Amino acid sequence: MGSWKSGSMGLERMSVEQLKAVKEQSDLEVNLLQDSLNNIRSATTRLEIASSALNDLAVRPPASQILVPLTASLYVPATLHDSTHVLIDVGTGYFIEKTMDEGKDYCERKINLLKSNFEQLVEVHFLLRILFRASSGCTACHELLLKSIDVFLSAL
Repeated sequence: MGSWKSGSMGLERMSVEQLKAVKEQSDLEVNLLQDSLNNIRSATTRLEIASSALNDLAVRPPASQILVPLTASLYVPATLHDSTHVLIDVGTGYFIEKTMDEGKDYCERKINLLKSNFEQLVEVHFLLRILFRASSGCTACHELLLKSIDVFLSAL
């Protein structure tokens, strides 16, 4: 995230244009935080779907007929030859072959990590919204808030 600092001068000495710039920067930071929350929520949902698919594949016998998704709306018929090994997409076009149990464990670990990150971002987002509303009428309060946020974010 960018800097929350208002610079070396106090907010009470800033021009209207400078205050508007600080507010726009703060709004941008909050919007980026909201986008991050949405991205984490989306990634968590995709991993939960993948985990569910692994659980479904684990109980299917070999030679089962399945539909394999190529895109969100295109599926092709296939025959399951080995339900004990899976390919895990680890990003940027790389796949790793793992056993079914290792694949399930990978999904669960990623889901737990994303949920933890999501919870932390929700707390930060909630505090920022409350603090910005509380300090909007007091320039000294707002400056103190910006400094506190900067210290808090640097500790993450």
